Amino acid sequence: MENISDIMFGLRNPERAVKTLRFFKMHKADEFLGITMPVTREVVKAHWKATSFEELESCIASRYHEVRMAALLMLVQHYKHASHVDMKEQCVDFYLAHTAHIDNWDLVDVSCYEILGDWLLDKPRGLLYDLAHKGKTIWEQRIGMVSTMALVRAGECDDTYNIADVFLEKPTPLHDLLQKAAGWLLREAGKCDGNRLRTWLEVRRTTMPRTMLRYAIEKFSDEERKHFLGR
Repeated sequence: MENISDIMFGLRNPERAVKTLRFFKMHKADEFLGITMPVTREVVKAHWKATSFEELESCIASRYHEVRMAALLMLVQHYKHASHVDMKEQCVDFYLAHTAHIDNWDLVDVSCYEILGDWLLDKPRGLLYDLAHKGKTIWEQRIGMVSTMALVRAGECDDTYNIADVFLEKPTPLHDLLQKAAGWLLREAGKCDGNRLRTWLEVRRTTMPRTMLRYAIEKFSDEERKHFLGR
């Protein structure tokens, strides 16, 4: 069977790759094939069952962004369809062992809560706090926050609020991409209990980074947004 890297390379679109590089300006050193997300998902759908962990190991280390994306989406499928807990744990261990290659916001957001967040639904969540507080990169720190999406969807919002506080306690200015992640997850938590979100924000609104606050209150009324954005 043709390997995934070769399949993806055969679908490259150099013109689109240039545009994609401009969009992902965070990593100008990253390389793109110019493959859209729907096309990548079609490749994953057709080939994930036959893709071994050895091939995933190669793909996730690829210099091409879309090949790394395909590897992560395949890992998500292996996790979701695992027939026993040991197989799920293997997926989680693989994920955590390769965070150095999960190096952009989209790679984080399509994978972390599907694997790590789901895995921790019935387990202690200290790992998420460690990642958020002491992650070696902003991507590991973002994994700590965005993984709580699985918990929020299960109606458990405590960790989202607590990790947002971890971010707010950082001694250096919070990176824009961490602000956006925290604000997004707070907004999602607010869907479970809007009053809790409003109360939490009321205490912190004058000290929260502006971007984080704007993302958190995005669905509020105009009047409420003006209130929370007032200093």
